[in-house]
Amino acid sequence: MADPRGFLTVPTRQNAPRRPVPVRIRDWHEVYQQVDGAVLREQAGRCMDCGVPFCHNGCPLGNLIPEWNDLTRRGDFREAIEQLHATNNFPEFTGKLCPAPCESACVLGINQDAVTIKLVEESIIDRAWENDWVQPLPPERLTGKTVAVIGSGPAGLAAAQQLTRAGHTVAVYERDDALGGLMRYGVPEYKMEKKHIDRRIQQMQAEGTRFRTTVDVGVDVDAARLADRYDAVVLAVGALQPRELDVPGRDLRGVLQAMEYLPQGNKEALGLPVPSWVPEDKRVSAEGKDVVIIGAGDTGADCLGTVLRQNPRSVTQLAIGPTPPADRTGNQPWPTYPLVFRTSSAHEEGGERVYTASTTELVDDGEGGVAALRMVEVVRHPDRSYTVVEGSERELPAQLVLLALGFAGVQKMPMVEQLGLEVGRDGAIVRDERWQTSRPGTFVVGDAGRGASLIVWAIAEGRAAAAAVDEHLTGRPSTLPAPVTPHARPLVV
Repeated sequence: MADPRGFLTVPTRQNAPRRPVPVRIRDWHEVYQQVDGAVLREQAGRCMDCGVPFCHNGCPLGNLIPEWNDLTRRGDFREAIEQLHATNNFPEFTGKLCPAPCESACVLGINQDAVTIKLVEESIIDRAWENDWVQPLPPERLTGKTVAVIGSGPAGLAAAQQLTRAGHTVAVYERDDALGGLMRYGVPEYKMEKKHIDRRIQQMQAEGTRFRTTVDVGVDVDAARLADRYDAVVLAVGALQPRELDVPGRDLRGVLQAMEYLPQGNKEALGLPVPSWVPEDKRVSAEGKDVVIIGAGDTGADCLGTVLRQNPRSVTQLAIGPTPPADRTGNQPWPTYPLVFRTSSAHEEGGERVYTASTTELVDDGEGGVAALRMVEVVRHPDRSYTVVEGSERELPAQLVLLALGFAGVQKMPMVEQLGLEVGRDGAIVRDERWQTSRPGTFVVGDAGRGASLIVWAIAEGRAAAAAVDEHLTGRPSTLPAPVTPHARPLVV
């Protein structure tokens, strides 16, 4: 049972320390450091083990948060990792990358700072790896059924691991040269070092999952023929169709989508060359340049941190919306996930943030490259329309412009047509209540089926869809957990 006075005796929330800015922007290592064991136990002890733990409402995985908080408070990390792995295949991924909607739903957060749930989660799995407690869990027997998982992001990996452990023979197909999806080439190294992905892949290989990299299904192999070879197919191809910026000068050299730029930064971080398939006019570095990032979300922050590690001359991040409030507003009450002003590690490192800014034109340098960005100040109205502030025009120097405007569904790819899949108006692949697409035996999970979302939802969907696939293959109710339904929508995001 939790310490009933823990939140009173330790009223102050303490986060993991960040490495000093002048040090960390000179390398690509992770920003956050481990927390002292005594401090961690104190922080975990702030959890009240509520009768109705609303943190569960914020977590689609159904993580047993009060249980492993109390185990951490008592220093029982061996049992804590068992409780954590009971609901989450990859707690190091969520511990490092999830924005922690569970913390926004924490009951203590009503009138104090919420419990450091994410910090405790990450600390548990870090100690588990250090003590060699994370071991392969191969199935006791094989079913003889085969599954192809297309895509190796968190949703695909979670589905593959669950199905492998259920005894099915699973092959994961990935079009890139390394596994991990957006975690590999979208998430910067300073947020999560790729060793965390590599050791999970090693665990999965030891369990029996097979991996096929540099195979672009639909291009290198016909998707329908591939599907005919397997008893089931799981599509976990993400939602990587980028939103565009429709202004004059968009086609100038030096104007890139975030996902054209971030993979190159990750290659640089690992000392690897830019892939040969990247066109010359798309090979860029921020070194010595004035950089403008358009978009204020997580992807924009990832671009900012990457740019700052390449020694730019200046960096400006633009957002069309107003500056978020410092605290919850009346229309975003607890336990919802509030839109408030947040300072990520990248924002702490440098650059300027400009709000209510709308781009009107990208200026040619006379040789086909971008030289500047023209913008105006806007006012947003309650109906989310905008009007321009007269006389607010200004110009920013920019030899590199990065578009981090979000995603608009599944990329246009031959695979979708070859499988005869139905795509909705939102750009997501249509699925039914059993995670199945319009093609029988083909299932879709993660962003490909729900639109761009959080890593915690990707893992939850991978686990839930695995249960549906298991039922499809065996013809009987699955014993695998199904934490979410295909059309569930969070209260907190």
